[in-house]
Amino acid sequence: MTTPTPSRIEIDRRHRVIRDALARDDLDALVIAGSEYTGFEGAIRWVSGFRMVHRYAYALVPRDGDPIAVFPTEARWVGEHGECWFDEQVFADVPGLWIRELARARGWRRIGVYGVNFIMPVRDHVALTAGDVEIVDYDVEFDLIRAVKSEEELTFVRSSFDLNERGFWEVLDAYEPGKTEAEIMAPAEALFVTHGTTRTTMNMVLSGRHGTAGPEFKHPDPSRPVAADDLLLYSIEIAGPSGYWAEFARPICAGGLASPTIEIMAAYQDCFERARTTLRAGNTAHDVHTAVFGAFSGLAVKAGHVTGHSIDMIMVAHPRIGVGVETVLEENMIISIHPHIVTNDERHCLYVQETFRVTASGGEQLSGVPIVSFDGSERREAP
Repeated sequence: MTTPTPSRIEIDRRHRVIRDALARDDLDALVIAGSEYTGFEGAIRWVSGFRMVHRYAYALVPRDGDPIAVFPTEARWVGEHGECWFDEQVFADVPGLWIRELARARGWRRIGVYGVNFIMPVRDHVALTAGDVEIVDYDVEFDLIRAVKSEEELTFVRSSFDLNERGFWEVLDAYEPGKTEAEIMAPAEALFVTHGTTRTTMNMVLSGRHGTAGPEFKHPDPSRPVAADDLLLYSIEIAGPSGYWAEFARPICAGGLASPTIEIMAAYQDCFERARTTLRAGNTAHDVHTAVFGAFSGLAVKAGHVTGHSIDMIMVAHPRIGVGVETVLEENMIISIHPHIVTNDERHCLYVQETFRVTASGGEQLSGVPIVSFDGSERREAP
């Protein structure tokens, strides 16, 4: 299998939008951090083509001049560095110190850093901030640079989502009371790995007895047999061979949902209809959150975490779909909607995920799977 690679035109477009943003924000360079922390490896691949295997790496994009890949010395033989699109590749004992010294030598005043909050190792942050150059948190800005997808990117997005959806049907085909949660999940993982996801999967489950599920995400249990009235909510999340993440979840329970899950599921159907209507270019992320979460008003529930978010080669990106987020949505943003609905007593929850493309007229649902609970008897229609 050949690893999908963007065209030269697409690579140049990515670097151009970065440099346009640097000029707009009066920055001399952007440091992009990536690590094997699942979901945060993609920034490096988006900008440089390098696929993270282990540890961490940086892409340094000056406003003027060629980009540079900076790796820690201990990672010299970790990853195929020939995949990187950058001619200059540096291996430094303390990458943060190396970048600081380069900034001093070039007379840079202000550097944006993506990953300063969640990705950059402490030793590099300490070394980088010890100099005279001003460090600007660029986490939100870099996410927004990537948020509107090119037509070429959309082909990668759809390919990842198709593979992820196939994984759901593998789970449903394997579903059988008496098997363990892990046994049910295993065929999907096999499908993903054989189709090039490598290590970029994060497949969790919410589960519980008697038609309800507890609110804490966990690893699929490899030992306890699933009962017919156990509710399984597999959160199937992968980055396909192109590196673009996709998220998907539907309830599975042979015995059927029980109260209060039945009432929450009915609200979910309204919630996603509201998402289709409001994920329209020109609306704000706050507008979408207000509409989507409004479907659950009147129920004794609360939010477990964010209503949704942008998604690309980074799993959870800006704009977040939440209260007070006034980012205006643009056509071809890809938004994952997944309110984690937890009962006020924190005993039960429901979690359904769907991903949409923002259009001028509303959200385009990327899967063809209905927003319903499955009992295990369903099978995917032949394409």
